[in-house]
Amino acid sequence: MEGQERELIKTREILFSRIGDHDYAHEACQILQSAQGIQSLERLHEAAVAVVYDIRLITLRIMEQALFELGLHLDNSLLHKIKRSLYYYTEETQLINLGLHDHLNASTLEVFINRYLHTQHGCRDTRPRHLRKYL
Repeated sequence: MEGQERELIKTREILFSRIGDHDYAHEACQILQSAQGIQSLERLHEAAVAVVYDIRLITLRIMEQALFELGLHLDNSLLHKIKRSLYYYTEETQLINLGLHDHLNASTLEVFINRYLHTQHGCRDTRPRHLRKYL
């Protein structure tokens, strides 16, 4: 059983585009730090993050899609696209074999909700709940 548990814990690097001088790794750590299933995050440099996670709770595909949709630019060189596709396929296959494939949508939603709650924006209504529907 311990060997199977070890196979479910993955260590991957998420690489970002080096165009410009934006520190995508720092921003990614802030976004992913409270996501369920992530055991550790380490900023390797401004364009790379090492992440250890449990695929039963979150997958690399979910993390990278969330980061992309939040405006972070992933490294799209051919080698990284091939590696990314292989990781996506193996993780998805593992989850299907365990019968756990359908529950992962909740993890994606959690990443977006967490990011929304911690971002300053003008979409919050400061009026009390009972006044919102009347004004």
